[in-house]
Amino acid sequence: MSAAALGDPLARVAQALRAEGGLLANAVRTPARGVAGPGLVAGGGPRASGRGPEYAALVEAMYEGYLAHYDVPRLLDTADRDLALLAGDRLYAMGLGWLVELSDLEAVIELAETISLAASARARGLVELAEAAWAAGAVAVGFGATAEHRAAKQAAREGNAGAESLLRAAARRPAP
Repeated sequence: MSAAALGDPLARVAQALRAEGGLLANAVRTPARGVAGPGLVAGGGPRASGRGPEYAALVEAMYEGYLAHYDVPRLLDTADRDLALLAGDRLYAMGLGWLVELSDLEAVIELAETISLAASARARGLVELAEAAWAAGAVAVGFGATAEHRAAKQAAREGNAGAESLLRAAARRPAP
């Protein structure tokens, strides 16, 4: 599925946060158009067939939650670190809730593992490993996990030095 057909998943996340009201609604800024995140990869894969925009938005919500926890979110103006952490939790929950509506246990497991790998990598100061985990996780959600992907995740869990390269390779080669 083309990126144009997926719409703007980050704008959908912003709209959902605004609709909830409260502190987070007030912190939402208009996302830059054309900001490509991992949601477009997940939503464009065959596993998301017919539900591409939903998959794109839920992965973007969860990735935005990750950014709120560890980096600079694209969607929220949060100078307050405590609010950023709460926003990250809310965004993870929002994306997971949308995923549960799709009844896709395989994607739930994949995204839970992606969040865990990224958090572990960030705790060790390995920003590039965390980003590689997100890239590979998005491919696995959209295209399905391969043996190569599972081995790369295991290498990351074990702290192997080559784990980042393995995850990046898994992200370049979508599964059938």
